[in-house]
Amino acid sequence: METAAGVERLRLKFPGAPALTFRDLTFSVRRGERVLLLGPSGCGKSTLLQVLTGLIPEAIDVPIAADSIRVPDKWAYVFQDPDTQFCMPFVDEELAFVLENLLVPRADMPRRMEALLERVGLRLDRLHTPIASLSQGMKQRLAIASALALEPDVLFVDEPTSLLDPEGTKQVWETIREAGAGRTVVIVEHKIDEIVDYVDRVVLFNRSGEITADGPARDVFAEQADRLVEDGIWYPGVWDDYVRSGRFPARERVTADGAARPETPLVRLNRFAVCRGKDTKLRVEAADIRAGEWIAVVGPNGAGKSTLLLGLMQLLRTEGEYALNGRPAGSDRRLSDEIAFVFQNPEFQFVTNSVYDEIAFSLRQDKRPEAEVEAKTAELLAAFDLADRRDHHPFQLSLGQKRRLSVASAIVKEQRILLLDEPTFGQDARSTFALLEKLESWRRRGTAIVMVTHDPDIVSRFATRVWDVSGGELRADRSPEQWKAAFDAAQPAGRDRREPGRVREEEPEPCR
Repeated sequence: METAAGVERLRLKFPGAPALTFRDLTFSVRRGERVLLLGPSGCGKSTLLQVLTGLIPEAIDVPIAADSIRVPDKWAYVFQDPDTQFCMPFVDEELAFVLENLLVPRADMPRRMEALLERVGLRLDRLHTPIASLSQGMKQRLAIASALALEPDVLFVDEPTSLLDPEGTKQVWETIREAGAGRTVVIVEHKIDEIVDYVDRVVLFNRSGEITADGPARDVFAEQADRLVEDGIWYPGVWDDYVRSGRFPARERVTADGAARPETPLVRLNRFAVCRGKDTKLRVEAADIRAGEWIAVVGPNGAGKSTLLLGLMQLLRTEGEYALNGRPAGSDRRLSDEIAFVFQNPEFQFVTNSVYDEIAFSLRQDKRPEAEVEAKTAELLAAFDLADRRDHHPFQLSLGQKRRLSVASAIVKEQRILLLDEPTFGQDARSTFALLEKLESWRRRGTAIVMVTHDPDIVSRFATRVWDVSGGELRADRSPEQWKAAFDAAQPAGRDRREPGRVREEEPEPCR
């Protein structure tokens, strides 16, 4: 069968890296094949996709050598981070950019755009919507729609559902299944439950970027079980295995009736609203956050979860009562001394030119002794598996490594409140479990954790409370048991399939 894309004896090394990412790697995909690339975070999966498309070295200047590289004539790429994919500021302009290059008549464009957005489940009140106003999950859908507009022969897909809720994940993979009919599809993905039965072939990489297994999914998972565990690969049943292992921390749960909760809340909200411009984007009638709690914030894409965290950090304008440690959280306070915040997009946090300096930055800003800075930074580099990347520029890291760096740099001052927006996306299983164990250890020491997540296993196994956000409002504050019962009852039928990725149709309430 004809080769659709491939490399022979590829050698690649990023500037400043201690070792080659690939050493004499040979890999190919046959026309019409559906291939899943699996491996630990940072092993080179995304880099390989960029080589197969010619982005490396044509657009991304990285030294490489190879006996041969076969790049498809017609291909499309869905990136890990959708913001890196967009060329235009508005949804219709982004899609029109593609359609114009395909010589689609202007009169046909609105119909084509609406059809593309419908395919990926992104329903907007108007096509001329600012991309910056979309949630990250909604941006992912738009990125997929832009790729599908090209009608490619080969579709390269790099973790397209990392920021989507479970229903959105299912919907997007259904879309890719339909769009991939008759096409070659090469996938990098950590959340594989929806696609294990879709792919023809699984290629397994180790941490050194070497192929250790290549074959049908059933054979790879059966024959490489020990390696999957060792390298922290997401595989069917990995959560059950983790819970049965000695690593899973038995929960010390705050009681549902509140009897064991600290009397004084760290945060108290009353008639709280978060605004963008003149519009109210999120409303909270009343809520509090107390020491030692792990609050999971759940809800469909675009519901207002990230907006809530941005409001708590005062990065968006707010109204109503917001008390922090018993005092108003006004503009005269340096909130970063009391609250650590991990953005949904880790690149928004980076301000230095090396991994080491990124973690050390806040300590140096506080003029801590350099010996203390060095000791604390070295401790976090080791804890987050970044010691061998200490001199790398943050933007040279893989998405999973960037995420770990964003968490490490945010918590370096050990604040009592930790806000995290999707901290586990792009992470392999080993890194995810290690991060959750760190968070649980901090929670037991009194840190209050507020985490936006779409992972039902994290919610049911680690959270002590669940805030359900939908339609721009905090609608429920439940125990994990109550939430899980409702979640299970909604599977697989009974959930409003229109909700994920939908912008509210009602008129937003104006801010005063």
